[in-house]
Amino acid sequence: MGTSSQIRAEEEIGRLRQALDAETQCCLEAQKRLDRANREFEEFVSTAAHDLRESLRNVASYSQLMAETYGGSLDSQAGEFLEHIREGAARMQSLLAGVVDYWAAGIGDGEFRRTDMEAVLRQALLSVDQRITERGATVTHDPLPAVTGDFAILTKVLQHLLRNALEYCDTTSPRVHISCTRADADWVFSVRDNGPGIDPEFRERIFGAFKRLHGKEHPGNGLGLAFCKKAIEWHGGRMWLESTPGAGATFYFSLPLPD
Repeated sequence: MGTSSQIRAEEEIGRLRQALDAETQCCLEAQKRLDRANREFEEFVSTAAHDLRESLRNVASYSQLMAETYGGSLDSQAGEFLEHIREGAARMQSLLAGVVDYWAAGIGDGEFRRTDMEAVLRQALLSVDQRITERGATVTHDPLPAVTGDFAILTKVLQHLLRNALEYCDTTSPRVHISCTRADADWVFSVRDNGPGIDPEFRERIFGAFKRLHGKEHPGNGLGLAFCKKAIEWHGGRMWLESTPGAGATFYFSLPLPD
């Protein structure tokens, strides 16, 4: 009797093993198709972005050339039309760059390296140095640690957060402070400003793609904070906002400690 039960059990185990092998093979085939589709889509986006950039450069260059060559012979209305063309091309170039950055923030193998956030901040400050000077702003920071991440993408995250803090601060002397604290297996970074703050009801909305709280009085395409959130989550962290209207805003994001 025991032998018969053992045989049935072994047969059942064999059947389950075959079913598992078949399911595993299906998953492998599905993953191969997904990887192939991702490669094809990546190539499509890269090619489309390249062609669009070239077309926009031509529009911007030739409109600039027309302004320089025929500026003296154009009436005021024609000059206004030409300026609209140049502004539109510039907005499209900015939007295209933002879309490509947003799309690229979540692709790749995620093989991050030990990254010095002090070096990341120095690089980010270079890109906003002119704006800091124009606004008469003060940017300070505490000592920042090393994390596990992608240097270029983390630099763009800090660039966006610094630009936002400088752009939307309505005081005559903007102040931005970057700090960091340890929280279990993560470092939690904060970027604090002395701007007007953000109403609590918009704390989640501002991280959505193309979601903006301001009109055309401020430059931007509504992708900066969406990129930041996506990039940080790709690193295995999270991003959030704490703010009181009239008392500034603080953006927080967490990143894993280096291995």
